[in-house]
Amino acid sequence: MKKDFVSIADLSADEVWNLLHTAKEIKAKTQKGEPHTPLAGQTLTMIFQKPSLRTRVSFEVGMYQLGGTALYLSPNEIRIGERESVADVARVLSRYCNGLMARLFAHSHMLELARYATVPVINGLDDLFHPCQVMGDILTIWEHRETLDDLKVAWVGDGNNVANSWINLASKIPMVLHLAVPEGYDPDPDVLKTAEHCGTSEIRVLHDPQEAVKGADVIYTDVWTSMGHEAEQEERAARFQDFQVNDRLVGLARKGVKVMHCLPAHRGEEITDEVMDGPHSIVFDQAENRLHIQKAIMAILMG
Repeated sequence: MKKDFVSIADLSADEVWNLLHTAKEIKAKTQKGEPHTPLAGQTLTMIFQKPSLRTRVSFEVGMYQLGGTALYLSPNEIRIGERESVADVARVLSRYCNGLMARLFAHSHMLELARYATVPVINGLDDLFHPCQVMGDILTIWEHRETLDDLKVAWVGDGNNVANSWINLASKIPMVLHLAVPEGYDPDPDVLKTAEHCGTSEIRVLHDPQEAVKGADVIYTDVWTSMGHEAEQEERAARFQDFQVNDRLVGLARKGVKVMHCLPAHRGEEITDEVMDGPHSIVFDQAENRLHIQKAIMAILMG
């Protein structure tokens, strides 16, 4: 039976750790220049409704390094769900390739793609989740701390798709996860309820970033206005002004705190240059690890 990667919530804790260990092994081989081509002769088709730097390059380079080929379908090329139904796209592409990666707007379209595809489907991002990003993030934290024991992560900003995937991860790996969001910008309530019911981690939604970062090992932020919400940009800028990750906020966290951002960053808004380029930042380490975790995902699902 084929396996998809649509949400971290769909994985067991053992599967999460298997991905992390596999990514670590693949990364070590890549850095040593050792060939590792378990996907030789295979093709990944990449469906994009949203533009991307990291998602496209990391999947395309990753597939090449694993011995396969990646095919890019631009936002206007197939207009999935408009020019042709999601189900028909899934059925056709399954006849041509060995795996699908999709970067879409609607989570319902991601679920439909996975339902009708007969090859593995990887969620490269949708409006509800960004699981590849968060798996790369936790790999980065593991590398820097050498353990995930007694981990506290403070999310500061919008309760968006990345925040939802962090909540999913907290249902698999024990941690303290405090999410500081302006009122009215909470993460998805169903995602939160499901994770809380698991009882794996302490998860709290707060409206005070200073309270959230106390004792934090990691401070994480993202843009205040994600793709699809551009009309709200001015309103969000006003509502989020007290949620900027700056030197003062970082100073309230644990000594040696790491700062993360999934990029692209709006410098001077959700994060300052001093923090982004400062000694606490591991932003570009996490960007690199998108490549390695996605290689692990592809190798496991398609290998």
